[in-house]
Amino acid sequence: KHVCPSTEHVNKMLCFLDRTKTDFSFKINPLIFFRVLIDTFSPNGSGSPPSYRKFLRSTWGWTFVLTGSFVVLLSFSACRSISLTLRHLSRMALSGVLWWGCRRLVTLLEDAAGACYEPLPLLLLHEDQTKASCLKANMTWRGYEVSQETLILCLCCLLIVEELSVFGRHLEHEKRLHRPPSAPLRVLFLLCVLLLFIWMVLLLCMLAYFPAWPSQQLGGALGYLGWRGLYQGWYRLAPSHWSPGLPGDDHPSIPCLQNT
Repeated sequence: KHVCPSTEHVNKMLCFLDRTKTDFSFKINPLIFFRVLIDTFSPNGSGSPPSYRKFLRSTWGWTFVLTGSFVVLLSFSACRSISLTLRHLSRMALSGVLWWGCRRLVTLLEDAAGACYEPLPLLLLHEDQTKASCLKANMTWRGYEVSQETLILCLCCLLIVEELSVFGRHLEHEKRLHRPPSAPLRVLFLLCVLLLFIWMVLLLCMLAYFPAWPSQQLGGALGYLGWRGLYQGWYRLAPSHWSPGLPGDDHPSIPCLQNT
């Protein structure tokens, strides 16, 4: 059971993030608010993909820029070590490599398990066609699919929650030293929380109004397994296993620089 700290707004946000990480699931919650949002991203009459797909292409870019900036500023302000700051930033780089690898693997599996058809005038099979080239030629692709949008949204939400979870410890440490956290760090924290909210709203909207089962289930499962393998597996290992460590491993409250 989670109990929110006193009355500080930042501590309440951190408590919300902790509950989000524990209770994160893929349940549909079709509120009227989501209906208003989804109208903005609805498909047009020409059959082209919804506008939200174009926006979701930048999901990892926004996550890397804002969350990576927060990680760099927090790590350097805590330990004043460039090497440790780069080590913590490497978690973001490894997550990016994981996303790129998953996307490539999913694309290869989809190309191998599907087939391209020309719907008119007859259902003609076109061999040696990839999914991308088939859809670009305005033909029909049939086969198993994995939702890459669901994959990256789930991965980014869990990643942001993990990286922000250490901020509460940093606030406690600064409070003991009778000094407030820097303004840029607080601004970055709020921007990351806002970004997390946007990704969660988009994920719920997509599941509620553009359901595509089981491809979305597979995408969500891959995103969860990727986070689980990194943050609950590899990052918990000792530095001798080339692990960058968990968020906050070298924070002064642990104490700082214990792994150098």
